[in-house]
Amino acid sequence: QVQLVESGGGSVQSGGSLRLSCAVSGNIYSTGCMGWFRQTPGKEREGVAYLNWFIRVTTYADSVKGRFTISKDNAKNVVYLQMNSLKPEDTAMYFCAAKSCGAAAYNYWGQGTQVIVSA
Repeated sequence: QVQLVESGGGSVQSGGSLRLSCAVSGNIYSTGCMGWFRQTPGKEREGVAYLNWFIRVTTYADSVKGRFTISKDNAKNVVYLQMNSLKPEDTAMYFCAAKSCGAAAYNYWGQGTQVIVSA
């Protein structure tokens, strides 16, 4: 069974930084590919950062490229999303998700953590 628990959200002023954490438990093969997503009311969920742990590849949405960094501490089994130079448009509920890297869709999701960026 895979469980994902996010933390680290909060309120910050524009230009500030936050680091989100996602504590991961479960089979490593079910969580080899991790992603951070965000959603605001009335909008579709947006994928912002992805990590394939086995081949050490990260991918970012254009909207966060150069500002956000996804990483994993394998010893602690925690996935991070370091968010720098935050903008008001980054305000959203952030979710981490996991899947087997051969799967088409993310099938494990955390409960989300709220990020609010004020101008």
